[in-house]
Amino acid sequence: MAFSKSFPTTKDKYPQWEEIFLSDEEEMHLEQEARNVNNNIMKECIEDAKKIAPGLDITKIAVALFEKRASHSVYYKERKCKDKFDRSKSENKPY
Repeated sequence: MAFSKSFPTTKDKYPQWEEIFLSDEEEMHLEQEARNVNNNIMKECIEDAKKIAPGLDITKIAVALFEKRASHSVYYKERKCKDKFDRSKSENKPY
């Protein structure tokens, strides 16, 4: 099932929602990008947790840091949909 996100537009003075879809390739690329970024963030969080609280439960601290820092794959997909939506509006082309 393709990822999609709806954005508001105005046509004839009435708000209308337009749905933007990602292709399977776009979605897979963004999931891989998010995975790579999250892996790097988790490694940094583990190192930071070791520095912040040596001797304490590093795993719990690293996870707490990760939850604050990590960008999940949905964020990347929503951003890509927004980019496609903005591009279609600036070019007056369908998505």
